[in-house]
Amino acid sequence: MNMLIIYTHPNHQSLSYAFLNEVILGGKENSVIEEIQVLDLYEEGFNPILVFNEKKRRRDMHTDPDFAKYRDQLMWADKIVLVYPLWWGRPPAMLMGYIDQMFASGFAYKDTGGLLPQGLLKGKSVVCISTMKGPAHYPLLWLNNAHKALMRKALFNYVGIKKVKFFEFGSMESPRGRHPSKLNKIYRYFKSVRH
Repeated sequence: MNMLIIYTHPNHQSLSYAFLNEVILGGKENSVIEEIQVLDLYEEGFNPILVFNEKKRRRDMHTDPDFAKYRDQLMWADKIVLVYPLWWGRPPAMLMGYIDQMFASGFAYKDTGGLLPQGLLKGKSVVCISTMKGPAHYPLLWLNNAHKALMRKALFNYVGIKKVKFFEFGSMESPRGRHPSKLNKIYRYFKSVRH
């Protein structure tokens, strides 16, 4: 299994970065995971700004040469892991800019004229690992699970990815955030995951 980790946080001293390291460590100890690639969007200098004009047309996004490397990574991956904080109840703008440009018609899905498109990324699985300042149940109780609905239904299910797992860790700025046990949970999951 090939695993692509998309890391989205501007600080390598962050808790998100600690979670990234646990994903890598667990993955390297898992005999099912053959290869791991990490895409650090901030370190990469990824430009999240969506541009449409007379030179860059929306209908050509799926063949834009500027994104060929990233399309190849997504096609290569069997498992896509996203590591990011939740800011204002949603992923960072950097990650959303990546999604806007990468999950384009003609690459991630194909319009069929029906109610739903044909997902072109079938057979892959996704794990979303997110941290937040608020309590763990905040997205469910206050935001009606908007984060999970956005990522699972509006994005991944839409492009054909049905297996989407979430780790939402709350109270992460609190001394009672139980950071070591949460980091260990991620390490153990990736050490033992089979598909």
